[in-house]
Amino acid sequence: MELSVVMPCLNEAETVETCVRKTIGFFEDKGIDGEVVIADNGSTDGSQQLARDAGARVVPVIDKGYGNALMGGIRAARGRYVAMGDADDSYDFATLGPFLDELRDGADLVMGNRFKGGIAEGAMPPLHRYLGNPVLSFVGRLFFRSKIGDFHCGLRAFDKEAIMRLGLQTGGMEFASEMVVKATLQGYDIREVPTTLSPDGRTRAPHLNTWRDGWRHLRFLMLYSPRWLFLIPGLVFMTLGLLAGIALSTGPVTVGEIAFDVDTLVGAGAALVIGFQAVLFALLTKVYAMQEGFLPHDRRVQKIIDWWSLERGLLLGGLLAVAGLGGLVASLLHWRVNSFGELDPRESLRIVVPAATALVMSLQAIFASLFVSILGIRRRQHPPIIDPAEEAAGVVDAAARRVAKDAEDAESAEGANEEQPARVTAGKGAAARKSPARKGAAGNGAAGKADATRSKSKPQASEGGEGDEGGASRK
Repeated sequence: MELSVVMPCLNEAETVETCVRKTIGFFEDKGIDGEVVIADNGSTDGSQQLARDAGARVVPVIDKGYGNALMGGIRAARGRYVAMGDADDSYDFATLGPFLDELRDGADLVMGNRFKGGIAEGAMPPLHRYLGNPVLSFVGRLFFRSKIGDFHCGLRAFDKEAIMRLGLQTGGMEFASEMVVKATLQGYDIREVPTTLSPDGRTRAPHLNTWRDGWRHLRFLMLYSPRWLFLIPGLVFMTLGLLAGIALSTGPVTVGEIAFDVDTLVGAGAALVIGFQAVLFALLTKVYAMQEGFLPHDRRVQKIIDWWSLERGLLLGGLLAVAGLGGLVASLLHWRVNSFGELDPRESLRIVVPAATALVMSLQAIFASLFVSILGIRRRQHPPIIDPAEEAAGVVDAAARRVAKDAEDAESAEGANEEQPARVTAGKGAAARKSPARKGAAGNGAAGKADATRSKSKPQASEGGEGDEGGASRK
């Protein structure tokens, strides 16, 4: 089978039959070997029977959610290619021809683009059309360097085997983003086809929740991009904190009528610590995601991990700790110079803040190095250690047992061969003993018959005399 069209369904009695009939009509018109799979997510309005009557195959999916329903239908699909779309009659399944053409041409994933194909009036709420979809699609293109213009189009088609290799996990509306993101990260051939969006044919409210599902999409995009979630913000914080700290370490800085002093220095130290922690989180997240298969292998990260051993991390942390302790010693000496009395904060904080920042960063570096080493531990099963002498003795014993068994088998076979001729000879003797008896019985029977014949013929001979002899001679 070439094409399976999967439609998630939850109480779509008003439109599911129309969608199925349109799709089957498309198959017949184009001569496509295809099927319609309705992934039912617990409908209570009779959608299942309506879909069956229209010619679809209904697959019940127990786990609730848009993504769960789709994955249940995709797994059950029998076609080489799979197209998916909502069962609310907002997409025209008779326009799947360009999607199938791109798949036949070698594409792994073909996305519909509603902004290029056209959105009918009333088909999409203004908040989704002008804010939600454009912003989330922009974030997806920025985070993952994707060229897809409509990340959340519900009408798309793909090579089933290629999509199953992605290991899609999300069960909600963010399933649409996960498919595009993972396919992009794996370097799949992704193409776009303009498609139209029409007002749906149902009278009830849609299942989509604007703010909840929008947040789930954004959350997924952030969690799958450690670069934008941790690394870039961390580098920005570190840069600002370091530059401000260096500028304020020798005295206040005045920009126009605004003066920056030790208060800003404290903030700069905090920014430096936060930025350094975020950069470490980016590294740790990337290492974990690579090992678990959430994100593809990154050679740049691997080079950093190979260089950043536990020993080097401990050395870096130790150097920062020495610098921090040196600053604290300098602050104590400064206090001693002032007879351990009251200090001017504008002078003392310029010593204490950098020292405290170095100490915090030293501990962060040490703990991060330890954690990276823990992530690098592999579970291996080593072969048991065997003494060579014991192993040689075991081989000799096994060989001796094999020789003894072979000898025993040979003796058993020889005994069986000797016993067989004896049985044959005994059988022949019994047959010979039985044969004379049979012959004797036969002879006695013949003699009896002869006697009886003679006894009958005697009177005739006495009466007939020569006539009988003549008759006997004629015989």
